Amino acid sequence: QFEMAGNFGENEIIGLVSKVGKDSRRIDRAWPVIENKIRGISEYHQKFMDAYDHIKDPSDIKIIHIANAISAFIIKEWTSFDSPFDDFINGKTNALTSTQKRGMDLFYGKAQCSSCHSGILFTDQKFYALAIPQFGPGRTRRMDPYTRDVGRMGESDNVEDMYKFKTPSLRNVSLTFPYGHNGAYPTLKGIVKHHLNPLQMYKNWEPSMANLPEAKWLEKIDFVVFADKREQKRLLSRIDINPVSIDENEINELVSFLHSLTGKSKNERPLGKPISVPSGIKVD
Repeated sequence: QFEMAGNFGENEIIGLVSKVGKDSRRIDRAWPVIENKIRGISEYHQKFMDAYDHIKDPSDIKIIHIANAISAFIIKEWTSFDSPFDDFINGKTNALTSTQKRGMDLFYGKAQCSSCHSGILFTDQKFYALAIPQFGPGRTRRMDPYTRDVGRMGESDNVEDMYKFKTPSLRNVSLTFPYGHNGAYPTLKGIVKHHLNPLQMYKNWEPSMANLPEAKWLEKIDFVVFADKREQKRLLSRIDINPVSIDENEINELVSFLHSLTGKSKNERPLGKPISVPSGIKVD
């Protein structure tokens, strides 16, 4: 299935983009449907004409305009470059505590975090298999025998991509718990320790750590994949990172540094959550 498109049979979008055959998984099949949905909402007409000088009529609204509008909102609302770390690299030497500075040295040195979490966004935008414990409905493909999440392979159909997930940005990482693609670790320290030794942390992981919301209809299947020994063996055979040995105090220093990536304006979003949207969809 496509990210955010839903499961098979849930809506017309997933039906369009996930057709079977040599021409399968064409996301552009959904574009006309999305365009028509937006064109059919009168309040959006004026908003798009105000935003784009060349849009004079609802029929001028194309998928590129919709995508650019969403992108502009995301950039405006969630870009955060005012963290203590940013202050530090801009010359304010006292912006980080001594503990955070030691953690920074570990991040860029001994702990090898920056080999993947690099650049201004702290991500190389690549995919890696880390053996995060599997549970929940995942992004199951139609041919899978039960719910599981094969990661990037779900899109590429390349077995080399099995269980690989994209390196996330670490900006505001202290706010984005739980951690792992499926929320396997409730704490930042937990996911850091998993990165340092994926195999050992997998063996120590327990379902109670998932801290799942109550959903009676999912309880029977949530941990079917985690209990499957063959699936565990496949998952653990594809770890892309090597163990790194640092002591408990150094782990705490590393976590402290990660907290320094939290923007000072984290609770002061420029636009904020709207009371309502033109489509009439309920704002949660």
